[in-house]
Amino acid sequence: MSKEELEKQIVENYQNDEKMMILIFVQWCVNHDLDPLVLYENSYPGQKKNNVLLETIEQAVPKNEAEEISDQTVLNVLQLFGNDDLAFAVQTEIEKRGK
Repeated sequence: MSKEELEKQIVENYQNDEKMMILIFVQWCVNHDLDPLVLYENSYPGQKKNNVLLETIEQAVPKNEAEEISDQTVLNVLQLFGNDDLAFAVQTEIEKRGK
């Protein structure tokens, strides 16, 4: 495998993993009756529209058909990808639910 092919594969793997992170976030939001777009835009005000997020929102399944995603899982995945502001927003929603 050439250096270019290896680099391309690494980028593709990262993009696929990032899509999985977004799917986990979106489905967690749906499962907890939250709007993922609102949470994202509040966390990153000024960022342009995230097309992958918009596509993923369309792919989410209804709450009653979805598997449970633990709070810790969504927090870990967001932090793994450096989405600390979004993880903070998720943590805030988790705390609101606990009250």
